[in-house]
Amino acid sequence: MTHVVLENCIRCKYTDCVEVCPVDCFYEGETMLAIHPDECIDCGVCVPECPAEAIVPDSEPFDPVWLDINRQYASQWPNITQKKTPAVDADAMNGAPGKYGQFFSPEPGTGD
Repeated sequence: MTHVVLENCIRCKYTDCVEVCPVDCFYEGETMLAIHPDECIDCGVCVPECPAEAIVPDSEPFDPVWLDINRQYASQWPNITQKKTPAVDADAMNGAPGKYGQFFSPEPGTGD
């Protein structure tokens, strides 16, 4: 079992979740975060911390492509364990539709 970061993280990139993760399984891309599914212990403490409600357990219904995206990019992006300032337009982008096609970037973030 794991938790999965979904599309709504894109261009919001709140990092409240990374501070509470006991196993440091978050990885930072240029426009979003990812959870490494092999590192997540399914504790769920990150879920209520996400202002964008962009984290779900893999037992909930969601587009399964997001599990693949998390797995792929968590293996490529740097680990992040400390809270950072969210994206400049995070509040405006929270809940915006179609963010993956317009704003997703495979480029890594800066990590810690």
